Parts: sequence; structure tokens; C-alpha cells
Amino acid sequence: MKVKASAQGKLMLFGEHAVIYNYPCIVTTVSPRVYVEIERNMSQLIIDNPQVRDNRFVEEAVKLFCKTYKVDNKLSIKTYSDFSSQYGFGSSSAVTVATILALSKLYRLKISKKEIFDLGYKVTLNIQGVGSGFDVAAATFGGTLYFVTGGKIIEPLLIEKLNLVIGYSGMKANTTKLVKSLKPDFRIFEDIKKIVDKAKITLINGDWNKTGELMNQNQKLLQELGVSTEKLDKMCLVANQSGAFGAKLSGAGGGDCMIALIPENKRKDVESAIIKTGGEILNVKCNI
Repeated sequence: MKVKASAQGKLMLFGEHAVIYNYPCIVTTVSPRVYVEIERNMSQLIIDNPQVRDNRFVEEAVKLFCKTYKVDNKLSIKTYSDFSSQYGFGSSSAVTVATILALSKLYRLKISKKEIFDLGYKVTLNIQGVGSGFDVAAATFGGTLYFVTGGKIIEPLLIEKLNLVIGYSGMKANTTKLVKSLKPDFRIFEDIKKIVDKAKITLINGDWNKTGELMNQNQKLLQELGVSTEKLDKMCLVANQSGAFGAKLSGAGGGDCMIALIPENKRKDVESAIIKTGGEILNVKCNI
């Protein structure tokens, strides 16, 4: 019997870096998915993971699942994805969660979303040695979440459609390296926390002007932390100049993506401005 499961990628809205140190963040899902197909075989674990060179997350997810639920690992696993792992959409966490979901289907085990999150978070920590788990939570629960490190709080936020433009800077970021090398600044983290808590309210209320202002404030603090880049700063600047409510980098920084919250009638203007800086527009839906 072959089973299939999938999980979505993520996009950080507010609170990156601070969330590593027990502060809250707000994360949302993106439409592209990672898919995992699993069937049992008679010999050994076989993994076909063509879109990425790194099988560690699938291997570790299988190892922990089989140990936790006392099942065997004589499995054939195939993964594929709607999006490239070069973008910071959390493909490692998505493939981890999808693997756990597929295994639970294969072995007909009813496990809760919190149990899936806990297992997936262990996978991340075992491989990377550091992480907050927000990307695992997004892949597990979906939608937009208010999240505190390690899953101390995982709160779904009921918000309207998010009109976001996502711009890729052209440079893939090494999240683990950035996180480990960053010297924590708790004054900045406290200020980021205040922004996150305000944004939680403005997002629920659909106050896009205020949400955009908070994005700009968050971006300034990330600049102070030293995780933004000249390219990301320029992309955010031109987005705001072209009519966005606000803009900021999304994720670890050092490259990768930025996001701009926009009035829908300004989408073309904002996208064109970002493209002129050398950025690439990623056409994905958010808050799925």
C-alpha cells in the first residue's frame, strides 16, 4: 500500500531572530507544498529525494517516528515539491512534517497535530542544533499563527486574505549559520516583541495601514541587528515608495526574501519596482 501526504511552506511576517530566544513571532503558510509518498518494502530504507541533496530531515523523521511508535523502517520514500529549496519557504520543515504525516497514515496511527509538531521539532533540533520550531508549526497547523519558541504557544489567527508581494533577492541565505553567528541583542528583541503583539491585533482587525507601519518598524530593528542587506533594504524602500503599506525582510536575512503588504490596486506598481532593483517576484498565495 502506498500512502501520500503533504505539508506547506512558511513565510515569517513578524518576529524573526527574536523567536529563537523565547519571544513570539507571527508566521503564515504559503501555497506551495512538499509531497511525500511512502510504501513498505522487504529490505531497507530507500529515499528518493531528487529536488534536494540532503536526505537528513527525512532520515531523522523516519528514525524518530519508528523509535517513538515502535514500527519498522523497511520503507521506500519519494519526495517532490511545488517549489525550489533555494527559497526560504521552509522546505526542510515541510518535508519533515509530510514524512511524519505519511508514516502515521501508513501505520494507521492517530496522532495529534501537537504530537506531529513535537516530533518534527525534535528532528530540527537533532539536525541543526538550534531552531524555534515556527516553521514546523506552520507546516503542521497551517494558516497564520502566533507562535512562541518551542511551541509554548501555538495560536491560530483568524485574519482576512493577506495581500502580499514576495520578492526574492537572488541570494540564498544560510539560516542556521546566520542564527548561530548572531549575537543576541535583548533590547532589540524586546522591541520586536512589542511589535509582534501589536501586529497580532492589527492583523485580526484588518488594519493594514497600521500593520504596514509595524512591518517598517520591524525592518528597522532587523537592520540594527545587522541581518538585512543592501539589496533587501532597497527592495523594501522601493516597495514603500510604490504604494505598499509596509515592507520588511522575511526570515533569517542575509539574502533570501522580503515581503510587502499592499493595497491590491498597487500590486503591479510594487512588483515592477522590486523587479527594477534586480529582485524576483514569487507568485504564491499566503495564509492558506
